[in-house]
Amino acid sequence: MLAAETVAEIRRLFYAEHWKIGTIARQLGVHHDAVRHALGTHRFNRVKTVRASCIDPYLPFIRETLERYPRLRATRIYAMIRARGYPGSPLTVRRAVAGLRPTPREAFLRLETFAGEQAQVDWAHFGTVHVGRAERKLSCFVLTLSYSRALYLEFFLDQTLENFLRGHVRAFQDWGGVPRVILSDNLRSAVLDRRGDAVQFHPRLIELCAHYHFTVRPCNVGRGNEKGRVERAIQFIRGSFFAARPFTTLEDFNRQAHLWRDQVAHARPWPGDDSRKVSDAFQEEKSRLLPLPLHPFETDLLVTVRSGKTIYIRFDRNDYSIPPAAVGRPLTLVASDTTVRILDGTQEIARHRRSWDRHALVTDPAHEQQLLAEKKKAFGSTPVGRLALAVPETEPLLDAAFQRGESVGPQTVQLLRLLDDYGAQQLRYAVQEALERNTPRASSVAFILRRRNRRNSGPSPVQIPRRPDLADLHVEPQNLEPYDDLGRPDEDD
Repeated sequence: MLAAETVAEIRRLFYAEHWKIGTIARQLGVHHDAVRHALGTHRFNRVKTVRASCIDPYLPFIRETLERYPRLRATRIYAMIRARGYPGSPLTVRRAVAGLRPTPREAFLRLETFAGEQAQVDWAHFGTVHVGRAERKLSCFVLTLSYSRALYLEFFLDQTLENFLRGHVRAFQDWGGVPRVILSDNLRSAVLDRRGDAVQFHPRLIELCAHYHFTVRPCNVGRGNEKGRVERAIQFIRGSFFAARPFTTLEDFNRQAHLWRDQVAHARPWPGDDSRKVSDAFQEEKSRLLPLPLHPFETDLLVTVRSGKTIYIRFDRNDYSIPPAAVGRPLTLVASDTTVRILDGTQEIARHRRSWDRHALVTDPAHEQQLLAEKKKAFGSTPVGRLALAVPETEPLLDAAFQRGESVGPQTVQLLRLLDDYGAQQLRYAVQEALERNTPRASSVAFILRRRNRRNSGPSPVQIPRRPDLADLHVEPQNLEPYDDLGRPDEDD
């Protein structure tokens, strides 16, 4: 029961000062219903009526079903009550299920780890980028030390197993050591199969563990909270580094990421002690990490390939050239994130910068020159090819002769004879003059050569293969010593 003075003050504040009911209740420290009762009007004291809904008879059934199956979807509940005569819409069922579904909050303990004991790893997706005509997924590899919160991040254009292994190797090199345990997600590229606690890892991941002497421990399915430190690191990267940051190339972006890591992420206060920084805790943890082996783990992708009819090998939607001699042979392609090498056995026959474009033709000019040289050599083994290589001007002459009804074969044979008799330079001049005079025939070229030869010195040499009558000619050898004696001085002289 309110005092009369309080009731009077409530009515003054409401009717004279026009205060709201909530404001009066907060200022005087009374309940809202007490304020409405003191105002003494039915406008504020009427009871709110709730309209009946067609789903009301089914609410007990929905509540009981959700108590037994808390994660049952609203669409399934709608189908169940629809079979029981519910005439309403699915939207009403969704609203009812959202209000009745139990949402228990799970409690967790704060996990403490020793220095150098554990790290957590995960991929983070950051949208897509365009490289030429290709659209690539931009992903960030994040590895965080659980004790010091020091992290390593690197952006890649895919989430393949090779980049997953490559991120580990580069993180270990950057830290100068290896943690003993790494918590990971159930990646398809790393975990081949899982049944309860039995996990079948990828053989390449097991090789990485054996090389650096650490063990990988996957989280339970659907339990991302078990690696919350790397999850919070990814959120930190999204908000502090990635947001509204321009970049031109992937190399430039990773350079900016490492600079941000050193200047911002490792300069923040350490969660274990606000008086220290993450970099200070990392220096303490660094001495507790396992030492690195003498050689880093090999993370390149090895693929057996074979070219078709061309001098190109297809890899990741791009074509890379090889020497012509390797066409059709089984080869080995070794791909890193920056380089593509092609091996013939143990010998490297080609090396290219890796292209992340689509349908790009990556060619070594030396391979094209070798192919062109071989094509020219093969072309020169035929009569037409030999003539075209020696005197290219004969091609338009033969075309013009063919247009006038001349047979190309005899014309080619006659031109080859002229090439042997007079050489390429004189034949070229004669062919050009025949084309200028509009007499595209081998006989006209021969006439021009004879005329030019008469103007110059000496007859043309005799070609024995073209004179069968001279092929069997036998000349008996004579003693030439008397001719030598004629040139000697006389003894009497």
